[in-house]
Formats: sequence, C-alpha cells, structure tokens
Amino acid sequence: METVNIHEAKTHLSRLVEKAARGESFIIAKAGKPLVKVVALDQPSETEKQRIGFMTGEIVVPDDFDRMVSDEIENLFGTGA
Repeated sequence: METVNIHEAKTHLSRLVEKAARGESFIIAKAGKPLVKVVALDQPSETEKQRIGFMTGEIVVPDDFDRMVSDEIENLFGTGA
C-alpha cells in the first residue's frame, strides 16, 4: 500500500482521490508517521469482507466423510437393537 506525506497529499489530492476511488487505498503520513488510511467508500472494511470460499481448493472432504469411523461409533454407543 502506498504511503504519501501530507505535503504530497495536498499537492496531488485529486489524483490520489481518483486512485482510492478505483480501490487503490493509500496512507497519509506526517514526518514518516502514518496518520490515516484513505479508502473508497464502497470498499468493505476488513471485518465486513465475506469469508465464504476463502479456502477453496485447499481442503478436500472425502466422499465417505459422513460414514467415517461409523464402526467405532457403533461400538461405543451400540447399534440400538
């Protein structure tokens, strides 16, 4: 993420706002210390981002997942008969 100093931000505000509106957020710093993060209004915050599918392709669920260790479970709890 780009960091700009306050003087540069004042000088190039229009250009920086356009970049932020396109989704390219940036940080404004004063004397090298970050002060604010500029993001587009319609950009979701980190806590609002949806996580559905975030591990797609990294986890494989076996076809027999619902039957795994069924013999052991039956031995522990009986067959009910």
